[in-house]
Amino acid sequence: MRYYAIHAESEPRLVVETDSMVYDLTSAHNDIERFRDLASVASVTGTDIDDITAGLLDDASELDQSVLNTPLRPVVPDEVWAAGVTYEISEEAREAESTMPEMYLNVYESERPEIFFKATENHTVGPDDNVGIRSDSTWDVPEPELGIVLYRGEPVGYTIGNDVSSRDIEGKNPLYLPQAKVYDRCCSLGPNVTSTATVGDPHSLEMHIDITRDGETMYAESTTTGEMARTCDELVSYYTRHNAVPELAVLFTGTALVPEEGFTLKPGDDITIDLETIGTLHNGVKHV
Repeated sequence: MRYYAIHAESEPRLVVETDSMVYDLTSAHNDIERFRDLASVASVTGTDIDDITAGLLDDASELDQSVLNTPLRPVVPDEVWAAGVTYEISEEAREAESTMPEMYLNVYESERPEIFFKATENHTVGPDDNVGIRSDSTWDVPEPELGIVLYRGEPVGYTIGNDVSSRDIEGKNPLYLPQAKVYDRCCSLGPNVTSTATVGDPHSLEMHIDITRDGETMYAESTTTGEMARTCDELVSYYTRHNAVPELAVLFTGTALVPEEGFTLKPGDDITIDLETIGTLHNGVKHV
């Protein structure tokens, strides 16, 4: 099942797509307006989000598929964290940009992964909104990633994430990583949260990115999450250990789609990320 956030009659609604049908879960129970509400009920009752949803469908109104054309952020996380250097090409790209390239090779080959803070709610945007690039950076790229949605530290679904990064700033000094990663509109999520049961194996998903500028394709490439050097379970384990995790979080799992050196995002660009089983996340670009 795929869970979307929409506005209907100026009210937030949580809707679910299942078997080519769309249902308004909020119409079945007024207390379920957001994905957080559904995840909370599942956590309290010790059941799966899809099981809770199945029990609501008989009382839920059917909606036209067109309501999914303009989704909002499907989940509003307290925090977004990210894993770095989980694909070989990412390690190579970070080495190429850095004044201390050996650091990234050591992380790629080490037992402990790189886990870093990425964003809070006010740093993130949803589908069809603009991600930001810093005005004090000259080399900015999108990083399309599989995002793990966690409720109280337990995976409940997956989404698409765009970890926009200032490679110019990070490359000058690894200690500048927070400034390269955390700023206004640095992170997009969407278009939905797809349940863990629907995704099945998260390590066998095809991913594609397309960046266009004035209608011209500037970068297009594909990969598979099977190329990850880490597992989702491993990354979640390191994120949650000795960490007072928030109620609702998203953990990005790294990228293998890195535009070549010399390419940088510009205001007005369009970024489209397709991830098998989950869907398509589209964003524009603006200076912040």
